[in-house]
Amino acid sequence: MRLCVVQMNPGHVKSENIAQARALIEGAAAADRPDLIGLPEIWTCLGGDRAAKFGQAEELPAPGSNDPGGEAYEFLRGIARALRIHVHGGSLGERAGEKLFNTTVVFNPEGQELARYRKIHLFDIVTPDGLGYRESATYGSGSEIVTYEADGVKVGCAICYDVRFPELFLALRRAGAELIFLPAAFTLQTGKDHWETLIRARAIETQCWMAAPATWGRHLDGAAGEPRFTYGHSLVCDPWGHVVAKVSDGTGWTTARLDPALTARVRRDMQVLDHRRLN
Repeated sequence: MRLCVVQMNPGHVKSENIAQARALIEGAAAADRPDLIGLPEIWTCLGGDRAAKFGQAEELPAPGSNDPGGEAYEFLRGIARALRIHVHGGSLGERAGEKLFNTTVVFNPEGQELARYRKIHLFDIVTPDGLGYRESATYGSGSEIVTYEADGVKVGCAICYDVRFPELFLALRRAGAELIFLPAAFTLQTGKDHWETLIRARAIETQCWMAAPATWGRHLDGAAGEPRFTYGHSLVCDPWGHVVAKVSDGTGWTTARLDPALTARVRRDMQVLDHRRLN
């Protein structure tokens, strides 16, 4: 399998973000011909105030239905079908009554929805530069562990801040995951110290491939339009913890080949799942 992670610089205008995503996906598909391509976290509406987040969010069709969805949902479904690839749709704002969820949707090459995952761990912290983030003020928390199959590979779902909670990744490995997608909008302050370290640790612990598409650069947040910065450095990591592909600064993509023989060898030679004593 050839898998590709896309790095974007989204803002809070969904139509502009969709245009950016389309150009990057089509460029990556033409250049690298991936089987599976992934977008970053909340790429449809990064920043803006609460009203903007609710306004750009979408009510999703019932899982498994052919009912039409919103603009971003239909874009993901349509481009998967048009390019004949699996599309891991990063995450978008899902409107469910009076609540929002930070939600991943995944489509197969026929444009059928394969999986839906709501982010479990919400980002309520103060970064080292003193900026406060309170994701729970806008979004609800998911509770379900989600995997899906793409071209014979079992893929696990996680989003951004989830990476700090290894028990989720152990659960995904136990559910059969060989690859875990981690779309993110990691802050610049935390990203420069923790981003790659955490991803490599989760890969080593689970003996899974990690694919982490991320947002990069400046966006404006809140009613006052406060500048915020995300780290980027989208990457693919193998089950031994080696970074095998990476995007640096700016928008773009990177592609790597997932080697199932490497996964099998790592798991055979160091049987960490069988050796666990504290669960």
